[in-house]
Amino acid sequence: MKRFLIILVLFNQIYAMAQKQTKEYAIVIHGGAGNLVKKNYTAEEISQYEQTLSTALDSGYAMLGRGITATEVVTRTIQILEDSPLFNAGKGSVFSNEGRNEMDAAIMDGSNLKCGAVTNLQHIKNPISLANHIMNHSSFVFLNGEGAEKYAVENGFSLVDPSYFFVEKKWKEMLRIRDSSKTQLDNENRGDINEIDKYDKYGTVGCVVLDQFGNLAAGTSTGGITNKKYNRIGDSPLIGAGTYANNETCAISCTGHGEDFIRLVVGHEVHSLMKYRHMSVQKSADKIIQKELTEINGRGGLIAIDKKGNIAISFNTTGMFRGYINKEGEKQIGILK
Repeated sequence: MKRFLIILVLFNQIYAMAQKQTKEYAIVIHGGAGNLVKKNYTAEEISQYEQTLSTALDSGYAMLGRGITATEVVTRTIQILEDSPLFNAGKGSVFSNEGRNEMDAAIMDGSNLKCGAVTNLQHIKNPISLANHIMNHSSFVFLNGEGAEKYAVENGFSLVDPSYFFVEKKWKEMLRIRDSSKTQLDNENRGDINEIDKYDKYGTVGCVVLDQFGNLAAGTSTGGITNKKYNRIGDSPLIGAGTYANNETCAISCTGHGEDFIRLVVGHEVHSLMKYRHMSVQKSADKIIQKELTEINGRGGLIAIDKKGNIAISFNTTGMFRGYINKEGEKQIGILK
């Protein structure tokens, strides 16, 4: 009888654990949206972008399959994109008017609404890792600049020399417009922003996932906009604007003209449409991007995933570097519309 009871208890424990694991998981990533024109990229460049996106996707999906948590998968997947000089985050961050790399990042855990964010980093190899540490090991949410880097050093992070972030192509892009007004991000100079788009995309990388335990997470990392001034900060590190996750609804990472995403509080708006108007994740994303963002002449896109593993991708630019592996294991990578 005693042996039977032990077996029964073990069975119940195993059954309870199995119930906690949904066994359905999925991942979506992006590498920025913008005025992407095929003729501006060689076949080799397109292949490099696709390969890096593919590597990040495969790595993240494999981690989800091993039962690694949503926030850890988001962090490690974004690290892969940050380590590539192709994307405007980490290693590939663009240059400010002062010739510096000023990086921002944020991450959010949909299971408990914990989050971490950093901005104006200049010596941290992987900003998303620092944001993750702040979320998990501090009472803070958002740290800036020197203070953020002081926190990093005190918690075991190594500072890297700014030369690590030097990418000649991105340096030349900044020099080409350095003495112009093409970084003024108010409405009066929106035409100047269009000029930047002719040569580059809105640089951001992001990742959203649903893990085996039914938890959602979102993360975003960026180097900002080429030739920016005055320590400008966009939407990427702002929880509720460029990054948001809530197990009730979805996880979201945005890319685009940050000021407009801040004005619309895009991430939280998608969540609210799903929660209060019971709209699907795709319809919610499209309403914000295709209608509301477009109505204020804003441009960009977002990736999202809901609590059931449904994926949404929406953008009103000519292209967005993006990819996903859905809950059925189907993989897709895209760049242009």
